[in-house]
Amino acid sequence: MAIPLVVGVDGSEASLEAVDWAADEAARHDVPLLLVHAVAPDHEAADLIGVAAERARRNAPSARLSSEVLHEDPAAALLGKGRNAFALVLGCRGLGDLAGLLLGSVSLAVSARADCPVVVVRGRPAHRDARFRSVVVGVEDGEGSGTAVEFALREAHVRRCRLVAVHAWSVPFGGLAEPPPPAGYGVQALRRPPAQVLDDALRGSAERYANASVSRHVVEGPARQALLEAASDADLLVVGARRRRGHLGLQLGLINHALLHHAPCPIAVVPQM
Repeated sequence: MAIPLVVGVDGSEASLEAVDWAADEAARHDVPLLLVHAVAPDHEAADLIGVAAERARRNAPSARLSSEVLHEDPAAALLGKGRNAFALVLGCRGLGDLAGLLLGSVSLAVSARADCPVVVVRGRPAHRDARFRSVVVGVEDGEGSGTAVEFALREAHVRRCRLVAVHAWSVPFGGLAEPPPPAGYGVQALRRPPAQVLDDALRGSAERYANASVSRHVVEGPARQALLEAASDADLLVVGARRRRGHLGLQLGLINHALLHHAPCPIAVVPQM
């Protein structure tokens, strides 16, 4: 039985936009779509699932749709469902979040701890509706990007669009011969030529998606700026996240935090496997 794509529903406009995006995504990948509404045990569940389900059916009539109402903390409920999910899809803000927040507390908590890819649906309708025909993936030096690149290539394949692989780098201050350990997508010193970093990251996965159109972009400068600029005309931004040694959750880092708050399009955080 296929594992489902899970989308969190809380009645906010952002969560309904996430339902729209998830319905299209489930249809692309031919996987079941599970709508989850979670409320604290001492709260009554509003009838939100019916509205969300009708919206999903309207957007993707062929989707295999199911729903659940769970009486537990929303972040904990979604993390539990994410242990056996194709991906988790969330809106960028929830009903309980303060006006002006760029990212809701549940979305941030789930993005930092999930066992599966998490997509936070952001951006204007043009970015949410796959009009740009482009998927962007951030590639760092090291082993942290492999699963993200695989995810991004699969997305570009099912969408029949191009993949833009971006690697940002900077020359070490003072030209130090021995670089410090990598600290995210913006590599502070070069262990390999930037073009080789991209080639190595793409080699294995690209062979499995031989028909994919891939553009390689090497950028000298801050990774945050490079990825935000690349995502400005993209349908999806994909980034990887390492697991924290000895602790639950992922190493999102400053760059991923910034991208989750400011990405102009939906952003997928993919845990390293």
